[in-house]
Amino acid sequence: MTEILHSKITGDKPKHLLILHGLFGQSDNFATLSKQFAEFYTVHAIDLRNHGRSFHSDDMSFDAMSDDILNYLNHHQIESCYLLGHSLGGRSVIEFSYKHPKNIDKLIVADMAPKAYPPHHQGIIKALNSIDFDKIEKRSDVEEILKQYIPDIGTRQFLLKNVYHAENGKYAFRFNLKTLTDSYDGMVGGNLSNGIFDKPTLFLRGSKSDYVLDADFDLIRKHFPQAEIQTVSNSGHWVHAENPQEFFQKTIAFLEN
Repeated sequence: MTEILHSKITGDKPKHLLILHGLFGQSDNFATLSKQFAEFYTVHAIDLRNHGRSFHSDDMSFDAMSDDILNYLNHHQIESCYLLGHSLGGRSVIEFSYKHPKNIDKLIVADMAPKAYPPHHQGIIKALNSIDFDKIEKRSDVEEILKQYIPDIGTRQFLLKNVYHAENGKYAFRFNLKTLTDSYDGMVGGNLSNGIFDKPTLFLRGSKSDYVLDADFDLIRKHFPQAEIQTVSNSGHWVHAENPQEFFQKTIAFLEN
């Protein structure tokens, strides 16, 4: 039986917009923006495999994540859509666009380039793996441990959104930490397929982020000949959360043009 990604669907418009979050995120990261987009589209805020309320698997390959998107579209009987992915979700939609271009009308990639990245989440992964939920009595205990490794309160709050009361009565992470830890190097450092997506594409990068550099523009346009590359002001890697108004405006302008 094919497992289908969990999603929160908002709106009832004829055109569908699928949104995929980043590493250690979940569909809730786009809750406010989903409501705004729902004035124009039926919005599907999706939990990636091993994240949120979606199924867990040992496989975090981009082939598998691309298949997840296709299975989701088929399950919901959506022939083509607008597709938006941030960070790891951006890598997933890039892969999907190479393999299934007919299923996409327009593509938005948020703060991610079609290239391999050096591993850079080691501190976060170490922090998350240091938590023994058998010894956790309240959510604040988790933050106290994370604080020893992660000084940035925004990052801690982002990760704490994944802490919930499991069926056994103890706290747990919604994401599959073991698989994400084991698969991490491949997710950030593994090269994507060498494909081309020749349809309208918008790359949105944060002005304070170093994920999409000016030096990446030629590579982006090699794989995405119709790419527009725009910068969202006053934002880092979490571009949609740090300047949601400009992110929304640039996305809508691209989709509605």
